[in-house]
This record gives sequence, C-alpha cells and structure tokens, in this order.
Amino acid sequence: MQELKHLGKKSVVRYENPDASILESVPNPFCSSTDNRNGVQPTIDISAPEFTSLCPITGQPDFATIEIQYIPSQRLVESKSLKLYLGSFRQHGEFHEACVNRIANDLIDLLDPEYILVVGKFTARGGISLHPRAEYRRVAK
Repeated sequence: MQELKHLGKKSVVRYENPDASILESVPNPFCSSTDNRNGVQPTIDISAPEFTSLCPITGQPDFATIEIQYIPSQRLVESKSLKLYLGSFRQHGEFHEACVNRIANDLIDLLDPEYILVVGKFTARGGISLHPRAEYRRVAK
C-alpha cells in the first residue's frame, strides 16, 4: 500500500498559500471492481461546505461550499489531503473565479480525470451571490 503523507497523521498546513503538493491520490477501486460492467461510469461527488478565502482587494473573508463532481480515471483524490488543500486558501487573497479555476486545474493535474466540474457556491456579499464553475472533459485521443 502506498504511503500517504497526511492520512492518520497530524498534518501542519499553512493557511495562507494554496499548494497543490498537499494533494494526494489513491488508486481508483472502481478500476479493479469485478462488478463494474455494462458501461457503468462511476462518478464521485464531493461537497466541502467550510471553504474560506479572502477578497484580494478588501481582505474581507469569503465563504463558500465547494462542490466537486468527477468521473475518475485511474486515481481518486485522497479526502484528508483535499481537506487540507482547501483549508490552505483560508488566509489567501484571490477572487472567487480564480480559486475555483485553481482547484479544478490542480485536481486535473493530480487525477487526469475523464471529466471534472468544480463549483464555488459563495455566500452573498452586497446582495450578490457568485457561483463560478470550472468544467473539464478529457479530449479523446
């Protein structure tokens, strides 16, 4: 079994610098399942309701639920590493759209999924709610 850096260990993460190296992956058990037949395409849904970052202009906190849906290939994201990675945005100043795009790109680089959708459901500020989405589908080769 592979050695994971965070699972089962006390991990120290700085909450001011999102770093994709925090993310870890594990083998996709769907790939080895003897019951995965008839064109069944498993989908993973993740909801992280405690996401926070800072407005890069005002320094005010922004709160969101980050929703991730993906069709995996060979790897799945390890959940504790994802939690730590998302937490690393806490004191980081970045616009909503850039946060969502960064999360999507970092997960694409890590997992090489068939498909991924990342949505940031940010709470209203000034009466306006923003829900940026970043969507990727692997191009057939």
